[in-house]
Amino acid sequence: MTRINLRPWREELRAEKQKQFIVMVVGAAIIAGGLTFLWKTDLDSSIAYQQSRNAYIESAAKKLDEQIREIESLKRKRDELLARMKVIQDLQGKRPVIVRAFDELVRTLPDGLFYTDLKRAGDQLSIVGMSESNSRVSTLMRQFEESDWFTSPNLSNVSSADSRRAGYSQFTMTVQQKTPEPEGEDK
Repeated sequence: MTRINLRPWREELRAEKQKQFIVMVVGAAIIAGGLTFLWKTDLDSSIAYQQSRNAYIESAAKKLDEQIREIESLKRKRDELLARMKVIQDLQGKRPVIVRAFDELVRTLPDGLFYTDLKRAGDQLSIVGMSESNSRVSTLMRQFEESDWFTSPNLSNVSSADSRRAGYSQFTMTVQQKTPEPEGEDK
C-alpha cells in the first residue's frame, strides 16, 4: 500500500524556519545589546579618564598660575631693591663729588672776593657774591673756565653794594658743574 503523507510539511517547515529566524534575531539582538553595552562602558571609561586628566591639568595650571604670580611679585621686589641699591650706589659715588666741588669753589676764589649765596639746581650753580673790583670777577670767571669741575660761567648782574659795604660790587653768576673724567680711562 502506498503511503500518502497528508501532513502539512510545508507549513511545519515554514514554522521551523520561522522559529530559527526568531532565535537568530533574538540572538543578534542580544549580541548587539552586549556589544552596545561594551562600547558604551568603554566610552564612559574613556570620558571619565579624560575628565580626570583635564582636572589634573586644571589643578596643575592653577598651581603654575600661583607660582607665576609669586615669581612676578619676587621680580617686582627684586627690581625695587635693585633700584634702591642703584640710588644708594649713586649717592655713595657722588658723596665725594660735592666735597670736591666745594673744594674747587674755594680754589677758584680770588683774593678780594667772597660768596654771599650759593644755590644748586641740578648741575647749575647760582652764585651771588661781593667783589672789590670787576677785574676780580673776571679772574673768577677765567678760573671757572680753567677748572675741571666747572664750566660755562655766565655773569648776569654786577651792581654796587649797599652803603654798609662801600667799595664793593655785588655780582650774580651761574656756572655749570661737571664731573671730570678719571685719568687713564679711554673713552
